[in-house]
This record gives sequence, structure tokens and C-alpha cells, in this order.
Amino acid sequence: MSKADWKGKTSAQIAEAMLAKSGEINAVMEAHKVEVDGKTSWDLTAAQLEDIRAKNAELNEIGKIRDEVLEKENIASNAKAIGDEFNKPIRPNFGGNPDGQKAAPAKDEKSYAQRFVESKQYKDWLVNKPMESEAFETDMRLKTLLISSTGWVPEATRSGLVVPYATRPIQVTDLIPTIQTTQNAYVYMEETTFTNTAAETAEGAAKPEATLALTQRTAVVRKIAVHIPVTDEQLEDVPGMQEYIEQRLAFMVRQRLDSQILVGDGVAPNLLGIIATPNVQTQAKGADPTPDAIYKAMTKVEVTGQAMPSAVVLHPNDWQDIRLLRTVDGIYIWGSPSEAGPERIWGLPVVKAQGLTENTGIVGDFANFSLLVERKGMTIKVGYINDDFTKNQRRIIAEIRVAFVVTRPTAFCLVTGI
Repeated sequence: MSKADWKGKTSAQIAEAMLAKSGEINAVMEAHKVEVDGKTSWDLTAAQLEDIRAKNAELNEIGKIRDEVLEKENIASNAKAIGDEFNKPIRPNFGGNPDGQKAAPAKDEKSYAQRFVESKQYKDWLVNKPMESEAFETDMRLKTLLISSTGWVPEATRSGLVVPYATRPIQVTDLIPTIQTTQNAYVYMEETTFTNTAAETAEGAAKPEATLALTQRTAVVRKIAVHIPVTDEQLEDVPGMQEYIEQRLAFMVRQRLDSQILVGDGVAPNLLGIIATPNVQTQAKGADPTPDAIYKAMTKVEVTGQAMPSAVVLHPNDWQDIRLLRTVDGIYIWGSPSEAGPERIWGLPVVKAQGLTENTGIVGDFANFSLLVERKGMTIKVGYINDDFTKNQRRIIAEIRVAFVVTRPTAFCLVTGI
């Protein structure tokens, strides 16, 4: 089906179609699952494998369309709430030359070498020289050969390249919708009782009574911060030093937030991450192949959580094991090694997160039932402590104040024992 076939459909409607399509694939794989030397494999004919690949490719394309629709829905709902001021760090002015520009060149004076190459004699020689190998002769006499050991060592000017330290990138935060608050906590109401007694009622008979109950929930805003001391000389004498420090400190804060979203234990001042959130569902892998366990987790999110999973988060080592699954004939299920292959499973995008505990995956409706609540966006500040002032050094601080909340825990399911 093309994009035109899904025009006007909501992300939830597209997700329902994805689950139906992935159910067809799962049914075929379940029917042909075999045990070979204690390991699970699949006894599939070439035609069956090709059919599965075709359906999986179609599922991936539908998943991409659903991601685009979901992104447009989120942009439309949050555009008015997000102000430009939350995206701009507050940066101090340390004086000096903030643009890192070099001083204006001195008065233009031609060197001996420049005058030499612009001379009439040299230009005539360039035009009239009989052979490429013939040198231009000048009346310059030297007593001693001038080489690096007796003259100047060749100047090597440092480039502007800075190779960052090998550390994990930001991998999960982009999955979470972000809103702003002016409070020190995010308070919301959760509907904890829903008793639907609606029924057909005879004339003159009493109507059935329904029951609803709400419970107040609170996610406390926490601070994530880091600082570094730096001397005035570094800020004044090294072009770009201020920007470099700001960028790296801000990255450190975002990297910590990325980890807290997954594994924060909720004990102050930690955020409460997805894994530690009460009532999040679990699906043990057990004897199932990992793709089967993930599909069962998707079903739990749909049936018990009444939600549509939007992504699967896995440690890179766990995704590697899935990507390398083969049939009994040695054919790679996720495609030939000569192909890039999809970063998707059952139509859902796979997010590889090194901050996630290995052997545990997360399937969930990140788009609709998780929130990152910003009290104060990324802020850069400067100040003095102790005897910093007398030492001509300052402390540069990067910090954010945020709350993270899983609004419906059953919309998430942990896959354990991968």
C-alpha cells in the first residue's frame, strides 16, 4: 500500500493495521518453529521465507508512515506550548573576542620573498625557461646549508579539530514528548476506576449506575547538573573555548537524563525511570525466541495497557543477536549480510540504547503515555566559589530541571531474560 492509501488515517488506526499484519507473520513463524541442538530455529521453505520478508518489508513501510503521522500529531499538539526561550541556553559574556576572530593584520608590507616572485626578472624566467627542470639562478651565496637543525623548525599550526571522547550518544530522550511547567512538580489525575455498566434498558426500568474514580499523581521536578573550573586566561586566549565547554557540559547533562529515563530508581534526587515504575508489565523470554517474546510484550501493551506500542528499546548486544537469527538452512531471517537491513521489528522502530541494562528490552507507547516535563531548560551559568576570584578562575555550570513520568504504566512492558 502507498502513502496515499493511509491519507486521513490517525497514528492509532495505522498502528492497528500494523498489529494485524505482524500477527500474520508471527502465526507463520510459530507454525514452523523447531528445536535444533537445543536452539530455536524455523523450518521454512524458500517461498515461505520470501513471503515473510515481503510482509515484513510492507510492515516496515507502514511503520515509517505511522512514525511520520505520529510526529505531525505531536508537533500540532505541542507547538503552542513550546516557547523559543526554552531552547536557548543563558550564556555569560566573558569579554575578550567572543567570535574567536584573529586580530586585524598589520600594515601591508611585502617580504623579500614576495618581492622576489613579483620581480620582472623572475616573471621573464617563468615565460622563457627552456625546460621544466631548469632552475632560476640568483646571486645568493651561503656559507652554511640552512636546515631544520640549524635554522627554524617548520611551524605547525594546530587545527580547530577536537575529537570527542568515546562515550555513548543520546539515544532515548527523543522518543519522549516534552512539555513545560512553571511548578516544582507535575501533578495530574489518573482514572483508576472505570466501571461501565451501560446496558439495554426496558421501558420504565431503572438505568444501571456506572462508577468512576480518580487518583492524583505527582512527578517531582529534579535537577541534573555538572560544572567545571576554567581560568580566565583559557577563556580569553583560546578561540572557541567557551563554546566548547558549554557544548560538552550540556551533553553530559543530556546523557545523564537519557540514562535516568530508563533506569532511574526514583529515590531523591533521582528521576523515576521506566524500569522502576510500579505496575509496568513484564514478559519473560523463557524458551521463546526473542522476536516471539517481543511480540507477546506488544500484545500485552495492546490488550492490558489498551495502548499502541510506538518503539522497542534494546541494548545493542541484544539487537545483534536478533539481527543474526538464521533458519535451519543458514539463511539470515533479517536479510542478507550484504544488505543494510531494517532497524525495525514487527514494524516498530528499534532504538539501541547502551544505557539500558543488557538482556532487558522495553516495548511501550512512548508517544502517548510518557512525558518529559521541563521546569527549566538547559541553562549555562558562571560563578565563583572559595578563592576562585583571587586565582582568576570561574566555575561554568550546565543544568536542567525536569520531571519524567510514565502516565500509564501498563502501556509499557519489560522483556526479560533476552
